[in-house]
Amino acid sequence: MEYIQRAIEDIVLHSDKTFKSVLITGARQTGKSRMIKELFPDKKYVAIDDPFIEDQAINNPNMFMMLNQPPVIYDEVQRAPELFRFIKIACDERTDKGLFCLSGSQPLELMEKASESLSGRVGIIELLPLSQREIDRVAFTQPFLPTMAYISERNQSVKKPGNLWERIHRGGYPELQDPDVDWGIFFSSYVKTYLERDVRKLTAVQDLNDFRRFMVAVAARTGQMVNYANIADEISKDQTTVKAWMSILEASGIIYLLEAYTPSVLKRAIKTPKVYFRDTGLAAYLTRWLTPETLANGAMSGPFFETYVISEILKSYANRGIDYRYCVSYYRGRDKLKKKKNGDTVEVESEIDLIIEENGILYPIEIKESTAVSADETAAFTVLDKVNDKKRGTGAIICACPQPGMLRENILQIPAWYI
Repeated sequence: MEYIQRAIEDIVLHSDKTFKSVLITGARQTGKSRMIKELFPDKKYVAIDDPFIEDQAINNPNMFMMLNQPPVIYDEVQRAPELFRFIKIACDERTDKGLFCLSGSQPLELMEKASESLSGRVGIIELLPLSQREIDRVAFTQPFLPTMAYISERNQSVKKPGNLWERIHRGGYPELQDPDVDWGIFFSSYVKTYLERDVRKLTAVQDLNDFRRFMVAVAARTGQMVNYANIADEISKDQTTVKAWMSILEASGIIYLLEAYTPSVLKRAIKTPKVYFRDTGLAAYLTRWLTPETLANGAMSGPFFETYVISEILKSYANRGIDYRYCVSYYRGRDKLKKKKNGDTVEVESEIDLIIEENGILYPIEIKESTAVSADETAAFTVLDKVNDKKRGTGAIICACPQPGMLRENILQIPAWYI
């Protein structure tokens, strides 16, 4: 299959020149190995998921390091965590940059080990599934912000997809960009491999079928606030187990927990995080939406559209090497707003789907799958005016509208493909 150039390649190359080691993390099948081989064809490649090599790296790491001298690539390094201590020693003994290129598919665990063992010696980079920009072969790399300046820049290279729901349903894993690869077979194999390798590696799950049911339950709640009790009841497990398993999904890059925005001045803010699957294709497979058409017209179309938008925004930051965890959140408060629904006025809790913070400015975003939206749907944005030490910036509704536009002063409508 043709290699799809990744937006983060320049960050990887720069890190290789400025650090003694580089660690590429990300979920299984996001394209880490392929990208590393493309970028560093002259470095020796060692795949630690090979059983013989894994055994050597674990039981005789000193000999393993002698046989595989830098500059070298250690792929799936999480399978031999004993190596980190020896990599540290090798880094301290030499002054060269770009000695080790490491990769692995347990992002949070790997980041912790690398931070502990290789502090100051490693550049850590997260590779997410393909973004719509990468799929469209667009060179635009600016992180998303709902501003006129961003829209003006993005307009130069934007490509409207022929069918957005086909893209949402297929997902962003590189292998699936080959139309000859069967969607169902790919994800069946993906889930099986993930359960048997990553889940067993991260925890002592006795029955993998229980964990599979848990994954399905979480996928059915993508775009919703986490309710551990509700999930526990559905899969007949206790909440402690559910919380531990949720951490596994997050640690292996399957989900993202979007934290609530809870400054002290917003006393009625709800603190529960929201859960989003990293890849909409995997979520669709687990929840048995087998075609783009059934997904687009089904009961979960709204949450899936929101999951896709959130995922694309996070990719726009991750692909610039920006740790987005410190600049994105959502808001939901117990203060009531009056809204029109089916001709009736109803009271709902105020909610802002996403808040991006940059340089002390809060950019509120509402996400709607419809093609026609109204500025009235952004009434909750004004709650951010209560935050004294921050300024509310331009807000937006990201939707399926045909073109960007101004709904009212300081409120934009932005098509999802402009992210």
